[in-house]
Amino acid sequence: MTILIVIVVIVVVLGLMAIGTYNRLVALRQNTNEAFADIDVQLKQRLDLVPNLVETVKGYAGHERGTLDEVTQARAAAASAGTVDSKIAAENALSASLGRLMAVAEAYPDLKANANFMNLQSQLSDIENKLAAARRYFNNAVREFNASIQAFPAVLFAAAMGFQPREFFDLGADRAAAASAPQVKF
Repeated sequence: MTILIVIVVIVVVLGLMAIGTYNRLVALRQNTNEAFADIDVQLKQRLDLVPNLVETVKGYAGHERGTLDEVTQARAAAASAGTVDSKIAAENALSASLGRLMAVAEAYPDLKANANFMNLQSQLSDIENKLAAARRYFNNAVREFNASIQAFPAVLFAAAMGFQPREFFDLGADRAAAASAPQVKF
């Protein structure tokens, strides 16, 4: 009889541990989803701002057609990205093309003095700062989630319950391109 009670207690304790671990993993997965949704909000604001910025620059630097087209195409790709990985890649390409657009703008003193451009540039800078903070928060949430599904006892059943590691929001292969200053040629 004592052995049966011990077995029941062990099963109950293991069951409670499994339920607690599962609930923690669900909460962490929701946290990563929420963190990515915050990034998505900032990305949407940036996508809404880009056409105004391109049109303002176009009025001053019409012969910089390649750069303007590149920004427009990158924005379209970012807007149509469906998966997290494709969204990350498209947003990294958009960030790089926006950097080149700002470098072009530096070459036009009249444009730099334009109040509309200055306002748009300020808004873009603000969004980029918020986006950087949202990315850091997302990456922290992903780190915590990934560590939790790889830690004992969750590692025993996390994969079987559908918990897969998440990818960080990283520059990846575009890191070198983003780190180097864009070249402006006339």
